[in-house]
Amino acid sequence: MKKTTKLSGTSLLALSVASALIIAAPQFAVAQAAPAAADEPAAEEVIIVTGTRRVSRSAADTPAPVDIIGGAEIAKQGESDTSNLIRNLVPSFNVNTQAINDASSIVRPVNLRGLAPDQTLVIVNGKRRHRAAVINFLGGGVSDGAQGPDISSIPSIALKQVEVLRDGAAAQYGSDAIAGVMNFILRTDSDGAEVEAKYGQFYEGDGTSYQVAGNFGLGLGENGFANISLEYRQAGATSRSVQRSDAAALAAAGNTAIPNPAQIWGQPELKSDYKAFVNAGFDLGNGRSIYAFGNYGTRETDGGFYYRNPNTRGGVFSNDGGTTRLIADTTPGSGTTCPVIRIGAANEAALIAQIKSDPTCFAFIEKFPGGFTPRFGGELVDYAGAIGTKGNVGKLNYDVSFSAGRNDVTFHINNTINASLGPDSPTEFTPGQQIQTEKNFNIDLSYAVPVKGFASDLNIAGGFEWRNEEFELISGDAASYTVGPYVNQGFSIGSNGFNGFRPSDAGVWDRTNTAFYIDLEADVTEKLVLGAAVRTEDFDTFGQTTNYKLSGLLRATDVLTLRSTYSTGFRAPTPGQANVVNTTTSLIGGVLANTGTVSPTSVLGQLLGGKELKPEESKNFSLGGALDLGGLKLTVDYFNIKMEDRIRLRSGVPLTPAQIAALTPAQLAAVNAIGGLTSDFTNFKYFVNGVDSTTQGVDFVASYPLDLFGGKTSLNLVANWTETDITRGERLAGIEADGSAGLLQLEQGLPKYRGNVSINHYQGKWSVSARLNYYGEYYDPHADDPTLPIYADAQVTFDTEVGYDLTDKLKVSVGADNLFDSYPTSNPYATILGAKYSVSAPAGFNGGFYYLKLSYKH
Repeated sequence: MKKTTKLSGTSLLALSVASALIIAAPQFAVAQAAPAAADEPAAEEVIIVTGTRRVSRSAADTPAPVDIIGGAEIAKQGESDTSNLIRNLVPSFNVNTQAINDASSIVRPVNLRGLAPDQTLVIVNGKRRHRAAVINFLGGGVSDGAQGPDISSIPSIALKQVEVLRDGAAAQYGSDAIAGVMNFILRTDSDGAEVEAKYGQFYEGDGTSYQVAGNFGLGLGENGFANISLEYRQAGATSRSVQRSDAAALAAAGNTAIPNPAQIWGQPELKSDYKAFVNAGFDLGNGRSIYAFGNYGTRETDGGFYYRNPNTRGGVFSNDGGTTRLIADTTPGSGTTCPVIRIGAANEAALIAQIKSDPTCFAFIEKFPGGFTPRFGGELVDYAGAIGTKGNVGKLNYDVSFSAGRNDVTFHINNTINASLGPDSPTEFTPGQQIQTEKNFNIDLSYAVPVKGFASDLNIAGGFEWRNEEFELISGDAASYTVGPYVNQGFSIGSNGFNGFRPSDAGVWDRTNTAFYIDLEADVTEKLVLGAAVRTEDFDTFGQTTNYKLSGLLRATDVLTLRSTYSTGFRAPTPGQANVVNTTTSLIGGVLANTGTVSPTSVLGQLLGGKELKPEESKNFSLGGALDLGGLKLTVDYFNIKMEDRIRLRSGVPLTPAQIAALTPAQLAAVNAIGGLTSDFTNFKYFVNGVDSTTQGVDFVASYPLDLFGGKTSLNLVANWTETDITRGERLAGIEADGSAGLLQLEQGLPKYRGNVSINHYQGKWSVSARLNYYGEYYDPHADDPTLPIYADAQVTFDTEVGYDLTDKLKVSVGADNLFDSYPTSNPYATILGAKYSVSAPAGFNGGFYYLKLSYKH
């Protein structure tokens, strides 16, 4: 139920102080303005637009650290997925291969500075990017339950540069900007063309990928441009698997229908991936312009699930742990007596043959003598658009825009059954659809005011934002959720592996909020830059929040700059997190079992202790410095993020017999409507504000130009240390009594230490790049089961690329990612589920990858 809360006294005070600064500033103005050069960077400095609202600000002159990744640097890699490209260049950014992780294999979760995907704000050309419809129920601990944006929907060839603000910025940008902000800036070429074709394959001969991409610049009259980027990609599946011990034992005992491997661990198959981006603008003259940009893309993936053992899988093959076969009487009440078949008995084969010929009895061993492994995937459609106008009226700069985005995922699962339908069950299902839609309207204003005694104008920025976020859940085909006629004989309901969404689950939930902000920044002296921002947001679901940020930069000497920020932040729970339902199969105590996720405010959620979600809150502190010794440039930044009420999935909680007995008829009907008592769920999850944490770390960046062999060479070093400690968690509240690994994954699931050293050399028609990557130790509970802990060792990989200009326009490149075929720590429990390596490895587990690339520029 929506509610609105009035502005608090603190919010009114903050806004009043900021307003007073705006009103008072002109009164302190003097006739002599600061020299124009004070705000103009040197020619070699790179201009940024992220984290500051001052015009023509350089990365070296901001109080908060900003990484700048140019399009050329992005292109010099074998990777094709934008998420992987960023991982290789920003050490505090992590993303890994999703092998068997439900919807996470469709939209992979990413992590910046050790936090969840939805704790980083993603913007394109400075405008908020919509989040994906996928919620990561199996997110490796750190990303569990997160609903972040889909960075992979952005084609790398469309990018002019990527700016990564490594600082809390909720006061500047609003919800989600706790870990930082990633701004993907699109190309603005008005002429020319670039076409790139890439072929690659893993050393083991699988995962073959093809990609064709193009970028085309068009002029719109004399004063406009349209830049179009297109990309198509396919990638084959990989397998880094061994045969499961149970499957091997069945094969050794004479079952010839057992697949080898029975369960595949590897990257899912990317059947198709289409992406299109358009960026356009038109100069109206007199400092005014209009702009528009947008995208359309589709993606289809297909991957594996857990193997269903033909002797032991509950609700399908046996309900007593593999002692006897589960057999259905297809004519209940007719007096039919189906035989009891003891698994492994001498007469088992004869009895199975007997029920095959008897239409009144049925067992799934008839259809699947070797068991089955479901295949799961989905079709994703993503599109967005933004239109706006910007310019100036005198000294007042303005930017007015409207943007909207939609991410639509339709799930599919095949090679599985709804066991409760018995012999009539199909083997292919559409479990349902999730849709995320967002709309934004923004007014951003800035005004530079001369202030007596200041070395620069006081830049006063302010603005308004209206935002609407909608999550829609559409039920699946009837067979994917139907409670079939054999449920009372012990057969499980729903498409096995991923139950379909029921009509009672379906719905549309939305949230609207409005925000006002004020942002002040000035060079108080030639050596000191100070900034302050305050933002208040009012949500129609949970009320109002106000956040602020203070920042400062000190040019201590000609070569040394010091900087620091302090800010408060927040992240609003998404409508999807508050209302989604889901079924996942996971390992609990060494046994595969279904776990249902329900809304915390549903009847079942409230019975289990669920409450309405609150926003996450944060306090961010950073302290750093930059050293510029001419050639050598380096920065060091410490950050500390304290978070309260982090939203997580509460560990599996059973519905006890006492709770069931106490249900009223209305409650019983509501619980059963979502499968609560008629499913094979062993426990349930729901979202909870369950964790407080402190995440701290250090980012180090250094670059140095070299003169080698008569060419141009650059040497770069980037490194990161990030550590998270749980200060209040589910363990303390007794919620993790089932022994789940979630909290330890939060603390140790990502490597504490990451870094790389890279060198780029250009000489004549040749270019050579090489990068040494280091990934520190980490904790990986195999299949999220804490009884199967993997304390993985550090891993080192080496990437290289050699390019040659065949002509002025045509270039060929060959290269390898993970040149020396490094693999993560071997899985000591490999034969339990068949995974050969630690599957959450931050460097991936597929080994070396070689590629050939041909590019044409005109």
